[in-house]
Amino acid sequence: MEFLNILPLRGPNIWTYRPVLEVWLDIGDLEDSPSNTIPGFYERLTAWLPSLVEHRCGIGERGGFLQRLREGTWPGHILEHVTIELQNMAGMQSGFGKARSTGVRGVYKVVVRSRNEEVSRAALHAARDLVLAAMQDRSFDVAAAVSILRDMVDALCLGPSTACIVDAATERGIPSIRLTEGNLVQLGYGARQHRIWTAETDQTSAIAETISRDKDLTKSLLSACGVPVPEGRVVDSPADAWDAAEEIGLPVVVKPSDGNHGRGVSTELMTRAEVEAAYHLADAEGSEVMVERYVRGNEHRLLVVGGRLAAAAKGEQAWVSGDGSSTICELIDSQLNSDPRRGEAEEFPLDVIELSSNAVARMEVERQGYTADSIPAMGKSVLIVRNGNVAIDVTDAVHPEVVAMAELAARIIGLDIAGVDMVAEDISRPLHEQDAAIVEINAGPGLLMHLKPAQGQPRPVGRAIVDSLFDAKDNGRIPIVGICGTTGKTEVAQLVANLLLLSGKHIGLACSAGLSFAGRVQDARDCATWAAAQKVLLNRNVEAAVIENSIATILNEGLGYDRCLVGVVTNLDVARHFGECYIEEPEQVCNVLRTQVDVVLENGVAVLNAADELVARMAEYCDGEVMFFARDIEVLAAHRQQGGRCVSLRDGQVVLCVAGEEQALVKLANIPALGDRQNTQQIENVLAAIGAAWALHVTPELMRAGLKAYTARAA
Repeated sequence: MEFLNILPLRGPNIWTYRPVLEVWLDIGDLEDSPSNTIPGFYERLTAWLPSLVEHRCGIGERGGFLQRLREGTWPGHILEHVTIELQNMAGMQSGFGKARSTGVRGVYKVVVRSRNEEVSRAALHAARDLVLAAMQDRSFDVAAAVSILRDMVDALCLGPSTACIVDAATERGIPSIRLTEGNLVQLGYGARQHRIWTAETDQTSAIAETISRDKDLTKSLLSACGVPVPEGRVVDSPADAWDAAEEIGLPVVVKPSDGNHGRGVSTELMTRAEVEAAYHLADAEGSEVMVERYVRGNEHRLLVVGGRLAAAAKGEQAWVSGDGSSTICELIDSQLNSDPRRGEAEEFPLDVIELSSNAVARMEVERQGYTADSIPAMGKSVLIVRNGNVAIDVTDAVHPEVVAMAELAARIIGLDIAGVDMVAEDISRPLHEQDAAIVEINAGPGLLMHLKPAQGQPRPVGRAIVDSLFDAKDNGRIPIVGICGTTGKTEVAQLVANLLLLSGKHIGLACSAGLSFAGRVQDARDCATWAAAQKVLLNRNVEAAVIENSIATILNEGLGYDRCLVGVVTNLDVARHFGECYIEEPEQVCNVLRTQVDVVLENGVAVLNAADELVARMAEYCDGEVMFFARDIEVLAAHRQQGGRCVSLRDGQVVLCVAGEEQALVKLANIPALGDRQNTQQIENVLAAIGAAWALHVTPELMRAGLKAYTARAA
């Protein structure tokens, strides 16, 4: 099983709208050995991967793939399903895959959904090793392979907070582009984009974030505006901490002034020894140390997005109960860490508790007269963590006055997304009735507690963030014109870009003649590529994009955008594309070019050459409107009878047709770009460009002026 080539198709392609990994697989002599002819193969494979029973395959029902295995299927098909399953087991969900033979005996194309290229490549290689081991009756450590993949997923894929925002954007039809290997993501294209970085956005104020990091300044601003906060001050030594505690009155809290996730925070301190020890724990976090009044109650996190409460969660203390024989460490493992909701990875709502590495928990245990090796008596309760994970959903219980106070606090600091930390005994009662207080405001708050609460209902916080960035009618898209075909693509792209420039928009153009913005050439090399298209869509100035796509681009890279408003197919000469990527049949070539039509939005337009039968047939794949162009107006008769729009010629003039009506636009003789020759290809290029401009509501007057003025042949 040899990998001849691995192609990452990063955009819409001949297989699907989503990024995939396409592998050219040579199975050699295994072409003569389907799965049902290999002794013990089925039993070994299903023993290693019992979850393959969930793969429905082409049969369309649970166990469908296993049925194919029993009946006999080939290694390419098996590799597809094993790769998908290994990705799923590693936590990177995938359900799409294909395996197709080529014209070369024993060579297959295997395709799998790829949310992260590196993870999918590793899963692919692991799947090949696993399949060969099952065929050859050799051992294979599935758990080890999955563990490696899971570590890669944790390191390389979006974190759960960012992923939930991206998923919410996708549900609304808003495209996304990952900008780094981390969690910086662009939502939307060009001038309509917004950027997120976990739970921060390009609307998050740097000043507000800086204020939120200074806990003393935060409290001062909140207090000045009438928000209840605990009294306290910054201290500079253990002795000063005790002086502050005596000034405020016991019990007190000692914490770092620039901290998060509860690190270095010690609460309900009653003695000088406790306060001074807590000072050292807080000081180790590297910022100033604060002493403040202890507020009785449970810690709550209220998430405020765009000035409105989106979710609320409550924390609980963590206790163990003695059994008379187990140490406190053993009790923590058996009674707390055994909870399946606890884990070290980010997707677990509760943390693993280790006294050896958690100084605050260790101090809490010692305050009660114990050590990690102490054995509490039967039934004796020992407090381990006073401020446990805030992971119990209480959104529906929050009192309206508390909601208003949290929203006010976020506005005072100036954060568009704020984690408001509040201590209260009962969140369903007003704060003033229980001496409750807001203790911190956090920028970039974690979202996992609201997405996967340990108890209660998950909250759609990702959707709340997306809705705060994009109003209900905004999908973050700019008009994109995608152009493909055998010939004429570049000329059409250049003319469309020039016509759109006249409408006053900042245009990005990526074609084989180069990359340009607002008519200025940035790169004169061939830019009919996925990478160049991405550069256009990343540019915050771009209000409309014109992007040329060759068949090679679609086959080897995928389209550089997910959907487009206008898709143009100029023509198709199938024979010129034979031989590339095992393409040998006319139908295969048509399937490549129809990708451009497949991605036209429902409110978009496919502009197709009616005189080219293969191109005209692509109309059935368009989700939006179809507009035809052709030199011979009679070719368009049927489409016009159905009320469709067309661009054609009559008496040497370009005419715009809607059903039975025609509007003369310009004489061919008045279009300098055609020159004196005015051959069929050149005329069709002009008609296609006019169709694209018309689809984007460029007025006839502007089109006429643009056609008469356009002579440039460079990007």
